[in-house]
Amino acid sequence: MFESILCQVTEYDPDILESLIGLAVEIAREGREGKRVGTLFTLGDESAVLARSRPLILDPLSGHPESSLHVTNLNLRGTIKELAQLDGGFVVSREGIVLSACRYLDAVAAPLDVPLGLGSRHIAAANMSAVTNAVGIVVSESSVVRLFCHGQLVGEIIPEVWMMDHAAHLRGTAKREQVGELMILTPNLRQAPFTK
Repeated sequence: MFESILCQVTEYDPDILESLIGLAVEIAREGREGKRVGTLFTLGDESAVLARSRPLILDPLSGHPESSLHVTNLNLRGTIKELAQLDGGFVVSREGIVLSACRYLDAVAAPLDVPLGLGSRHIAAANMSAVTNAVGIVVSESSVVRLFCHGQLVGEIIPEVWMMDHAAHLRGTAKREQVGELMILTPNLRQAPFTK
């Protein structure tokens, strides 16, 4: 589903990365209780990330068995959506285990080329990805999901456009037509038009 991004980030299991990106998109799209929510995930190089971050509160995930902390666990996904409302980010291991929540990232790299208008969450993810081998996944409060790898912005997902492929109920392939700000999907009819 996220093939163009997965081509940019090849160090990690694509199924785990895709699951984490999918979770980020869900948070961006749904928010929480009618409010937009921003959060941050790091994937991989967990020892280095934990060494360069600190807890903001007592870690709500501490002490739980690893089997219940895998990013594909549906019960955990709901918990993460709730915890995303709190400050700090999530540290996810290479294997997809969410090790910690509500972490403040302390990593500082040499000056990075982070696009203007992106806030502290994006700068933290860019810095952490620059000084470790972790990937930073940021859910912006503007509902855009951005990925950072090696200190560089490598992908952006705009959920409303992403949602188009999952909200359509047309059977078969669809023709896309842009009309102003609207995307119109219609059946792609390859056969001869219907005649009486």
